[in-house]
Amino acid sequence: MSFDYLQPVDDAVLAHLMLQPDQTLGYNIDIHSTKNGMPSLEGVRIVIVGVEEGRKAIDNEETGQGLSEIRKQIYQLFPGSWITKIADLGNIPQGNTVEDTYFAVSGLLSSLLKQNIIPIIIGGGQDLTYANYRAYDSLEQMVNLVSIDNKFDFGSIQDGVTSQSYLSSIVMEKPNNLFNFSNIGYQTFFNPQEEIDLINDLFFDAYRLGEVVNKMELVEPILRDADIVSIDISAIRNSEAPANNNATPNGFYGEDICTISRYAGISDKVSSFGIYEFNYKLDNKRQTSQLIAQAIWYFIEGVNCRTNDYPFGTKEKYQKFIVPLEDEILNFYKSHKSGRWWMEINFNNNKYERHSLIPCTYQDYLNANEQEIPERWYKTLKKVL
Repeated sequence: MSFDYLQPVDDAVLAHLMLQPDQTLGYNIDIHSTKNGMPSLEGVRIVIVGVEEGRKAIDNEETGQGLSEIRKQIYQLFPGSWITKIADLGNIPQGNTVEDTYFAVSGLLSSLLKQNIIPIIIGGGQDLTYANYRAYDSLEQMVNLVSIDNKFDFGSIQDGVTSQSYLSSIVMEKPNNLFNFSNIGYQTFFNPQEEIDLINDLFFDAYRLGEVVNKMELVEPILRDADIVSIDISAIRNSEAPANNNATPNGFYGEDICTISRYAGISDKVSSFGIYEFNYKLDNKRQTSQLIAQAIWYFIEGVNCRTNDYPFGTKEKYQKFIVPLEDEILNFYKSHKSGRWWMEINFNNNKYERHSLIPCTYQDYLNANEQEIPERWYKTLKKVL
């Protein structure tokens, strides 16, 4: 599939890179440039791609522009002891219609996913999460989506796909390959009670901002089970990330987003990662572009720290714990590599086989020993009944 529509990284970004030390990340990335053309993807593990689409970003239409500012901040960071090969493919420009842009995004991401390459999407409205999700159609597998956002973005199906209604299209449209949706960081007063009830009725997961900021390790199992991770900059408080027209006083701190990004990176399952709704016109002192760059750095760091201990198909290599309950027997597995825990559900349908092991915590195991069924185990079972 040809991707001739991809625009090279702006020459001004490369000129800025020339002023940086040779050890910086920009010198360790294969960059799509006017001079050198499109880089080879042979051996590449991570790809950066910008999307210049903001027409469906409600009250934040400028998003998708000024992506060069994010790249400048990424390129001037110093890499860790990384072994993954990274490429920057440049930008997907706006299509004649928004649907044209979605088609281009889905096509590119689908091609990358089939090559086992992890795309990092920057810029554009969060409605691009819909295009990201549709890229998995060609893989013919059920996927889990995790959104870091202060809203659920259900909106109305009549609204079509927008930054505040894309989730309705994901849930309602066919082919429906969504197995689970999780929201991290929602704020109750931004979400109608009907949507909160709907999350529960669909057996999805939602974690309030106050619930996770005081115990960030709660989000690790959620992200360990994700295929797609989508971050809306409006989930971060205005004082930390002002470059978003929908920014609010409350939200995650910068270090929280970096922690979440690293958790996403170390997940053996996460195969695409996007940060959306950056509005360069509001980026006071480049604060938000710097934070986005640092979050991406932490994601890449996480990918380099993956232990590849997702135990599907290799359970004999893990310590097994059997917990008898009144009506069920729960099997727990602990990785000898990382010490992380999973719990098992036996599905009769092969369609859900890759979701039969659910990431959990040691506390879930202890609670099961007290005859308390873990909530995520229960919700996962109810989805397929």
